[in-house]
Amino acid sequence: MNLIKTYQSIINKMVSADGIPALLIRLYLGPVFIMAGYSKAQLSDPDVSGISQLLAKPEIVEWFGNADWGLGLPFPELLANLAMWTELFGGVLLIIGLFTRLISLPLMFTMIIAATTVHLDNGWFAITPTNTDTSPAKVLDWVGIEGAQESLLNSERTADKLSVMREILEENGNTNWLYENGSIVVLNNGIEFSATYFIMLLALFFIGAGRFTSVDYYANRYYQSKTEHLIG
Repeated sequence: MNLIKTYQSIINKMVSADGIPALLIRLYLGPVFIMAGYSKAQLSDPDVSGISQLLAKPEIVEWFGNADWGLGLPFPELLANLAMWTELFGGVLLIIGLFTRLISLPLMFTMIIAATTVHLDNGWFAITPTNTDTSPAKVLDWVGIEGAQESLLNSERTADKLSVMREILEENGNTNWLYENGSIVVLNNGIEFSATYFIMLLALFFIGAGRFTSVDYYANRYYQSKTEHLIG
Protein backbone atom coordinates (compact mmCIF):
# COMPACT_ATOMS: atom_id res chain seq x y z
CA MET A 1 0.00 0.00 0.00
CA ASN A 2 2.86 2.40 0.82
CA LEU A 3 4.36 1.74 -2.60
CA ILE A 4 1.02 2.53 -4.27
CA LYS A 5 0.66 5.75 -2.26
CA THR A 6 4.20 6.82 -3.17
CA TYR A 7 3.56 6.08 -6.83
CA GLN A 8 0.30 8.05 -6.76
CA SER A 9 1.99 10.97 -5.01
CA ILE A 10 4.68 11.11 -7.70
CA ILE A 11 2.06 10.97 -10.46
CA ASN A 12 0.08 13.80 -8.84
CA LYS A 13 3.20 15.98 -8.68
CA MET A 14 4.02 15.25 -12.32
CA VAL A 15 0.69 16.71 -13.47
CA SER A 16 2.10 20.22 -13.14
CA ALA A 17 4.65 19.34 -15.85
CA ASP A 18 2.22 17.72 -18.27
CA GLY A 19 2.61 20.63 -20.67
CA ILE A 20 6.20 19.65 -21.48
CA PRO A 21 5.36 16.71 -23.81
CA ALA A 22 2.88 18.87 -25.73
CA LEU A 23 5.51 21.62 -25.99
CA LEU A 24 8.09 19.19 -27.35
CA ILE A 25 5.63 17.82 -29.92
CA ARG A 26 4.82 21.36 -31.04
CA LEU A 27 8.47 22.34 -31.30
CA TYR A 28 9.16 19.16 -33.27
CA LEU A 29 6.27 19.62 -35.72
CA GLY A 30 6.36 23.40 -36.13
CA PRO A 31 9.58 23.69 -38.17
CA VAL A 32 8.57 20.66 -40.27
CA PHE A 33 5.36 22.34 -41.42
CA ILE A 34 6.91 25.79 -41.76
CA MET A 35 9.52 24.46 -44.17
CA ALA A 36 6.94 22.34 -46.03
CA GLY A 37 4.87 25.48 -46.62
CA TYR A 38 7.88 27.69 -47.35
CA SER A 39 9.17 25.29 -50.00
CA LYS A 40 5.81 25.52 -51.81
CA ALA A 41 5.71 29.34 -51.70
CA GLN A 42 7.31 31.78 -54.09
CA LEU A 43 8.70 33.43 -50.96
CA SER A 44 11.60 31.03 -51.38
CA ASP A 45 12.23 32.20 -54.97
CA PRO A 46 14.66 35.16 -55.07
CA ASP A 47 13.47 36.09 -58.57
CA VAL A 48 9.87 36.71 -57.45
CA SER A 49 8.74 39.88 -55.68
CA GLY A 50 5.54 41.61 -54.62
CA ILE A 51 2.22 39.91 -54.00
CA SER A 52 3.29 36.91 -56.07
CA GLN A 53 5.58 35.88 -53.20
CA LEU A 54 2.47 35.02 -51.19
CA LEU A 55 1.31 32.48 -53.78
CA ALA A 56 2.32 28.88 -54.40
CA LYS A 57 4.97 28.20 -57.02
CA PRO A 58 3.60 27.48 -60.54
CA GLU A 59 5.30 24.08 -60.57
CA ILE A 60 3.60 23.20 -57.26
CA VAL A 61 0.22 24.21 -58.67
CA GLU A 62 0.90 22.11 -61.78
CA TRP A 63 1.94 19.14 -59.63
CA PHE A 64 -1.32 19.39 -57.66
CA GLY A 65 -3.39 19.33 -60.85
CA ASN A 66 -1.51 17.08 -63.28
CA ALA A 67 -2.98 13.56 -63.36
CA ASP A 68 -0.08 12.04 -65.32
CA TRP A 69 2.84 12.82 -63.01
CA GLY A 70 1.21 14.76 -60.15
CA LEU A 71 -1.70 14.45 -57.76
CA GLY A 72 -4.47 15.07 -60.30
CA LEU A 73 -6.56 17.09 -57.84
CA PRO A 74 -9.37 19.49 -58.86
CA PHE A 75 -8.89 23.24 -58.36
CA PRO A 76 -5.10 22.86 -58.11
CA GLU A 77 -4.36 26.57 -57.68
CA LEU A 78 -6.77 26.88 -54.76
CA LEU A 79 -5.66 23.65 -53.08
CA ALA A 80 -1.95 24.35 -53.54
CA ASN A 81 -2.26 27.77 -51.92
CA LEU A 82 -4.46 26.43 -49.12
CA ALA A 83 -1.94 23.67 -48.41
CA MET A 84 0.96 26.13 -48.50
CA TRP A 85 -0.58 28.60 -46.07
CA THR A 86 -1.98 25.90 -43.79
CA GLU A 87 1.50 24.43 -43.40
CA LEU A 88 3.37 27.74 -43.17
CA PHE A 89 0.98 29.57 -40.85
CA GLY A 90 0.03 26.38 -39.01
CA GLY A 91 3.65 25.66 -38.16
CA VAL A 92 4.00 29.11 -36.56
CA LEU A 93 0.81 28.59 -34.53
CA LEU A 94 2.08 25.22 -33.32
CA ILE A 95 5.36 26.69 -32.10
CA ILE A 96 3.71 29.40 -30.02
CA GLY A 97 0.81 27.17 -29.01
CA LEU A 98 -2.04 29.32 -30.32
CA PHE A 99 -5.32 27.80 -31.63
CA THR A 100 -3.52 24.46 -31.40
CA ARG A 101 -6.55 22.19 -31.54
CA LEU A 102 -8.07 24.24 -34.35
CA ILE A 103 -5.01 24.28 -36.59
CA SER A 104 -4.34 20.58 -35.93
CA LEU A 105 -7.44 19.67 -37.93
CA PRO A 106 -6.41 21.06 -41.35
CA LEU A 107 -2.83 19.92 -40.77
CA MET A 108 -4.08 16.39 -40.13
CA PHE A 109 -6.08 16.64 -43.34
CA THR A 110 -2.95 17.61 -45.31
CA MET A 111 -1.19 14.56 -43.86
CA ILE A 112 -4.06 12.31 -44.95
CA ILE A 113 -3.90 13.76 -48.47
CA ALA A 114 -0.11 13.42 -48.58
CA ALA A 115 -0.24 9.81 -47.36
CA THR A 116 -2.99 8.68 -49.71
CA THR A 117 -2.00 10.54 -52.87
CA VAL A 118 1.81 10.67 -52.69
CA HIS A 119 3.15 7.92 -50.43
CA LEU A 120 0.59 5.10 -50.18
CA ASP A 121 1.77 3.13 -53.21
CA ASN A 122 5.25 2.94 -51.66
CA GLY A 123 4.11 1.15 -48.52
CA TRP A 124 4.98 2.11 -44.97
CA PHE A 125 8.70 2.83 -44.70
CA ALA A 126 10.18 6.24 -45.48
CA ILE A 127 13.64 4.66 -45.77
CA THR A 128 13.87 1.01 -46.77
CA PRO A 129 15.22 -1.09 -43.88
CA THR A 130 18.09 -3.31 -44.98
CA ASN A 131 18.51 -5.45 -41.86
CA THR A 132 15.70 -7.98 -41.67
CA ASP A 133 16.66 -8.88 -38.10
CA THR A 134 15.74 -5.40 -36.87
CA SER A 135 13.01 -4.46 -39.35
CA PRO A 136 9.59 -3.75 -37.77
CA ALA A 137 8.14 -5.84 -40.61
CA LYS A 138 9.51 -8.91 -38.84
CA VAL A 139 7.09 -8.34 -35.94
CA LEU A 140 4.21 -8.10 -38.42
CA ASP A 141 5.42 -11.30 -40.07
CA TRP A 142 5.28 -13.09 -36.70
CA VAL A 143 1.55 -12.39 -36.45
CA GLY A 144 0.88 -13.18 -40.09
CA ILE A 145 0.15 -9.68 -41.43
CA GLU A 146 -0.20 -9.74 -45.21
CA GLY A 147 2.65 -8.02 -47.01
CA ALA A 148 5.16 -8.36 -44.17
CA GLN A 149 7.03 -11.21 -45.87
CA GLU A 150 7.29 -9.21 -49.10
CA SER A 151 8.65 -6.25 -47.12
CA LEU A 152 11.34 -8.48 -45.61
CA LEU A 153 12.27 -9.82 -49.04
CA ASN A 154 12.47 -6.26 -50.33
CA SER A 155 14.82 -5.43 -47.45
CA GLU A 156 17.09 -8.31 -48.45
CA ARG A 157 17.11 -7.18 -52.10
CA THR A 158 17.82 -3.59 -51.05
CA ALA A 159 20.67 -4.73 -48.80
CA ASP A 160 22.24 -6.52 -51.78
CA LYS A 161 21.91 -3.40 -53.95
CA LEU A 162 23.41 -1.18 -51.24
CA SER A 163 26.31 -3.57 -50.93
CA VAL A 164 27.00 -3.24 -54.67
CA MET A 165 26.71 0.57 -54.44
CA ARG A 166 29.26 0.66 -51.62
CA GLU A 167 31.66 -1.52 -53.58
CA ILE A 168 31.40 0.80 -56.58
CA LEU A 169 31.99 3.86 -54.37
CA GLU A 170 34.96 2.25 -52.64
CA GLU A 171 36.54 1.45 -56.00
CA ASN A 172 35.88 4.81 -57.62
CA GLY A 173 35.39 7.42 -54.92
CA ASN A 174 36.77 8.99 -51.76
CA THR A 175 34.60 7.15 -49.23
CA ASN A 176 35.94 9.16 -46.28
CA TRP A 177 34.50 12.28 -47.90
CA LEU A 178 31.37 10.61 -49.33
CA TYR A 179 30.38 9.08 -45.99
CA GLU A 180 31.43 12.07 -43.91
CA ASN A 181 27.83 13.08 -43.17
CA GLY A 182 26.34 9.58 -43.07
CA SER A 183 26.04 6.36 -45.00
CA ILE A 184 23.94 5.89 -48.14
CA VAL A 185 20.36 4.61 -47.85
CA VAL A 186 17.49 3.79 -50.21
CA LEU A 187 14.58 6.21 -50.03
CA ASN A 188 11.29 4.30 -50.08
CA ASN A 189 9.08 7.39 -49.64
CA GLY A 190 6.29 5.49 -47.87
CA ILE A 191 3.63 6.86 -45.53
CA GLU A 192 5.75 6.55 -42.35
CA PHE A 193 6.43 10.25 -41.81
CA SER A 194 2.93 11.37 -42.82
CA ALA A 195 1.38 8.83 -40.45
CA THR A 196 3.74 9.81 -37.63
CA TYR A 197 2.96 13.52 -38.02
CA PHE A 198 -0.76 12.71 -38.16
CA ILE A 199 -0.58 10.77 -34.88
CA MET A 200 1.34 13.62 -33.20
CA LEU A 201 -1.22 16.16 -34.44
CA LEU A 202 -4.04 13.92 -33.24
CA ALA A 203 -2.42 13.83 -29.80
CA LEU A 204 -2.25 17.65 -29.75
CA PHE A 205 -5.91 17.84 -30.78
CA PHE A 206 -6.92 15.84 -27.70
CA ILE A 207 -4.41 17.04 -25.09
CA GLY A 208 -4.12 20.64 -26.27
CA ALA A 209 -1.06 22.85 -26.47
CA GLY A 210 0.08 22.22 -22.91
CA ARG A 211 -0.22 23.68 -19.45
CA PHE A 212 2.12 26.65 -18.73
CA THR A 213 3.85 26.23 -22.11
CA SER A 214 1.45 27.76 -24.63
CA VAL A 215 -0.44 30.91 -25.54
CA ASP A 216 -3.62 28.80 -25.50
CA TYR A 217 -3.19 28.04 -21.81
CA TYR A 218 -2.80 31.67 -20.74
CA ALA A 219 -5.53 32.87 -23.11
CA ASN A 220 -7.89 30.29 -21.62
CA ARG A 221 -7.00 31.37 -18.07
CA TYR A 222 -7.62 35.00 -18.98
CA TYR A 223 -10.97 34.13 -20.56
CA GLN A 224 -12.02 32.10 -17.53
CA SER A 225 -11.07 34.90 -15.12
CA LYS A 226 -13.09 37.39 -17.15
CA THR A 227 -16.08 35.04 -17.24
CA GLU A 228 -15.92 34.42 -13.48
CA HIS A 229 -15.68 38.18 -12.91
CA LEU A 230 -18.79 38.82 -15.01
CA ILE A 231 -20.72 36.04 -13.26
CA GLY A 232 -19.59 37.26 -9.87
